[in-house]
Amino acid sequence: MQRNSYDTILDRFYHWEEVTPNSVFLRQPTGSDWKEWTFDEAGGEIRKMAQYLKDQGLQKGDRVALISKNCSYWIMADLAILMAGGVSVPLFPNQQAENISFCIDHCQAKIAFTGRIDDPAPLDEGIPAHVKTIGMEFPEGYTDTYKAQVSWQDAMKSSIPLAGKTQVDQDDMASIIYTSGTTGRPKGVVHTYRGFGFAASTGSQYFNMTGDDRFISFLPLSHVAERVMVEYNSIYCGCSISFVQSLDTFAANVKAVAPTLFFAVPRIWKKFQLGILDKMPQQKLDRLLRVPLLSQLIKHKIRSGLGLHKARLIISGAAPIAPSLIEWFDRLGVTIQEGYGQTENIAYGTLNPKDDIEVGSVGKPMPSNQIKIGDDGEILIKNDAVMTGYYLEPDKTAETMEDGYILTGDVGHLGPRGHLYITGRVKEIFKTDKGKYVAPAPIESLISQNDAVEQICVMGTGMVQPVALVVLSEAARKRDRKDISKEFSSMVQKVNQSLDHHEKIEKVLVCKEEWTVETGLMTPTLKVKRNQVEKKYRPMIDNPTVEDSVIFEN
Repeated sequence: MQRNSYDTILDRFYHWEEVTPNSVFLRQPTGSDWKEWTFDEAGGEIRKMAQYLKDQGLQKGDRVALISKNCSYWIMADLAILMAGGVSVPLFPNQQAENISFCIDHCQAKIAFTGRIDDPAPLDEGIPAHVKTIGMEFPEGYTDTYKAQVSWQDAMKSSIPLAGKTQVDQDDMASIIYTSGTTGRPKGVVHTYRGFGFAASTGSQYFNMTGDDRFISFLPLSHVAERVMVEYNSIYCGCSISFVQSLDTFAANVKAVAPTLFFAVPRIWKKFQLGILDKMPQQKLDRLLRVPLLSQLIKHKIRSGLGLHKARLIISGAAPIAPSLIEWFDRLGVTIQEGYGQTENIAYGTLNPKDDIEVGSVGKPMPSNQIKIGDDGEILIKNDAVMTGYYLEPDKTAETMEDGYILTGDVGHLGPRGHLYITGRVKEIFKTDKGKYVAPAPIESLISQNDAVEQICVMGTGMVQPVALVVLSEAARKRDRKDISKEFSSMVQKVNQSLDHHEKIEKVLVCKEEWTVETGLMTPTLKVKRNQVEKKYRPMIDNPTVEDSVIFEN
């Protein structure tokens, strides 16, 4: 069967390098200023690095790891690897040493690009001694970089630009993207130039992207959604990408860029909401929004404060977002379009069209995309972005693919107008001691509507009734425990009214510390590691001496 062909990532970069060489491609903040690279300037560095990699003996198909926070050099390194004929293997920079070591050994990487990272210790321990490390340089003001064997600038000095245009086949392996490992060891998802070409070319056309658009990149580029949504879409449409210098400068950097396209995960939207409510309590906000003239001023002030006053496309993805949060932002004139995809299909799945949003759904299938629901309720997706398989794991590949479809592991249904609804994960659904199955996601969505809740995980395997584990928001942590206990007791009663008997929440455990990547309770993509959270807190829940309906971890 004839398969479709698409411009590759390299094809599109070469195009802009020739047609708009002086257009700004990458922007790195340096305090109050920005260091910029045009397509021509970036191309010069990329070509030199590609030649340097070949001079180090890199052969076609060899794997090269990429471990760093987001920055201009991350993207230039990614393109240099491809231009040299290698396979790019991005790894999350904030994961444990054993995962870094596993991924590098598993894909047999010969070289690793390293850069900004909060804690260099996992890289020191995780990168094998035989792997050559190339350190990405940063403008003045950046100190959190990993000390590599060779610096980017030294490589530039010793190399000449790679001439011509590297030719690749549509079915050549372009990248191995490791899953975030919510339930165990990461799996290496293999994607080709054809898959990336389809996702980025079709996606950028669907989003009506042009060279006048502006992205800001802050979610990990090692995650497939940020990589295709920001890096590759920008390369396909020829627009600029700006970066964030640090957490402290995040708000200022976003305001300075005023992105026209903005992609964030639910955790970011929740923090945005809590930040707004910290400055303007809900009652005051409601009162001001009821006055037409003041309403418009307040909405504009909030959108400008977030840096989203120029954004025409605002997307949330990578994890479920509470419908109440979407509705809350909609009242402020911030229209969030929830989307859905996976590493296995380059995040090319569904999106709520701006003029046809069904809150609670993850939208309609994007163009050239087939979605069906299996007999057991599992969601299956088929398109040209579907992976070729898991690297070196044919058995797991066979378990996940069926007639060209990806078995997503998500359970859901299609609404009457074609919107997809996700009701949970196949592996997250648990059974109580009564033999009844419970899907935690819908219950978590109801509980997360409370402004005092920042993180939530519902558990109940083998229990009489489910239990909710929560982490308080920063504002709620300052409140009296008695007030929180009373509020949560009332909340549980209200939530339970909408649940079947076997789903009703019996207790709430208020956890003392935030769940983070560093503590092993969150994945690098900010998803809760349920098995780890349950393992840590199960003893507190099972304690027979605890009878209160709201428990605080001491």
